[in-house]
Amino acid sequence: MTKIYFVRHAEPDKTVIDDRNRPLTAQGLEDTRFVYEMLKNKGIDVAISSPYKRSIDTIKRLTDALEISIQTDERFREREAGVKGQGLRSHPERWKATEWENDWGEFIQDVKKRNIEALMDVLDKYNGHNIVLGTHGTAFSTILDYLSPAYGYDEFIRMMDWMPNIVEIVFEGKKAVEINEVGHIDKTQK
Repeated sequence: MTKIYFVRHAEPDKTVIDDRNRPLTAQGLEDTRFVYEMLKNKGIDVAISSPYKRSIDTIKRLTDALEISIQTDERFREREAGVKGQGLRSHPERWKATEWENDWGEFIQDVKKRNIEALMDVLDKYNGHNIVLGTHGTAFSTILDYLSPAYGYDEFIRMMDWMPNIVEIVFEGKKAVEINEVGHIDKTQK
């Protein structure tokens, strides 16, 4: 049995335009304590992350305490937004779309393909381990969509403002046998 704790990053500093190097806000850094408290006793022995700074920084407090290094995998990166931005909240049809103008960025199905390939490699390499995986909202949602037929656009929107968000998925081989919400901090603008 393999357990992966998917951790969607804490609150990013949206004033930084460079998506790859966008840091966490001061509150986001503080919220990494929540990730540490929720996962410190889970027997985690492997850490993997998107190469994006906000994902790495969200799990770093935990991995530093556990004295394990973070491996990065480019395939777990966030969806490339394109010049017109993300657009998924205001354009739900893009969740299942297979074509649109390139200005709208990477197709969800392409994001899903690379994330699932990376996930399958992780399951092959670390069978039987407890893994923390730093990820992003859209990227992680494509994994959930692949693993659970009930998961879709409405569930994606429901967790869009959860930063950080922690979900445990238990695998037997490459089959997900349990999906459990561990916890999240709701950052919905009120």
